[in-house]
Amino acid sequence: MNFAFIENTIKSTLLEIQSFFQLTWRAICKIFSAPFYYHEFAIQMDKIGVGSLFIIVLTGTFTGMVMALQALVQLKPFAATSYVGGMVAVTMVKELGPVLSSLMVAGRVGSAITAELGTMVVTEQIDAMKVEGTDIIKRLVTPRLKATILALPLLTVIADTVSLVGGYIIASGYGIKPIMYLNSITQFMYFTDYFEGLVKPLIFGFVISMVGCHVGLNTEGGAAGVGESAKRTVVFSSVLILVLDFFLAKFFVTIR
Repeated sequence: MNFAFIENTIKSTLLEIQSFFQLTWRAICKIFSAPFYYHEFAIQMDKIGVGSLFIIVLTGTFTGMVMALQALVQLKPFAATSYVGGMVAVTMVKELGPVLSSLMVAGRVGSAITAELGTMVVTEQIDAMKVEGTDIIKRLVTPRLKATILALPLLTVIADTVSLVGGYIIASGYGIKPIMYLNSITQFMYFTDYFEGLVKPLIFGFVISMVGCHVGLNTEGGAAGVGESAKRTVVFSSVLILVLDFFLAKFFVTIR
């Protein structure tokens, strides 16, 4: 067994984790200090929020339709199809809405953040900005962090809303009236469920932006390295989202 290889792997992993948390801490601290780079923040909000609307609406609509269809099939033998709205709402608002929206944004936005910053690194634009005295974290990382943690909860709300609309489109074909659909939602949903549905994408957005920025700023190897970094961001972000979703769900179940 090559103990030197194992030792180097553990050491590099720990250094990577340390570097990630250092970047995260510095980015958080710089959120509240000037300059705020409002123009850069607006650009990132447009790319992350507006640019992701189509895929979020598409994902939310068809997921809600599928959930309603499956729920109706399962509930019909028990004459309980009137509860389909509540089942769709609970599933989407608490779990699938935040997770699917975050995975879509991780694939679309996280990789884009990494590719953009990675390209700036390999073309030495980052070095040029440092020579000019620009705070790289303040200029490049913080606006992306703020935009992602603000845009992702809003995108999740949109995904949840269109999923409920899509669910009703399917439910209406089974004779479910609008008032029955809405009543079942209020019966199944509690305040903590809505709160959970907003806290999760907030945390997931934080993870996506920081992983994307960290991997992007540590890109090496030219154009091939940029592509490899973008792939790493999508994989790491997706895994962290799924792992964190379990622990957050466990936490909210405990405090409920």
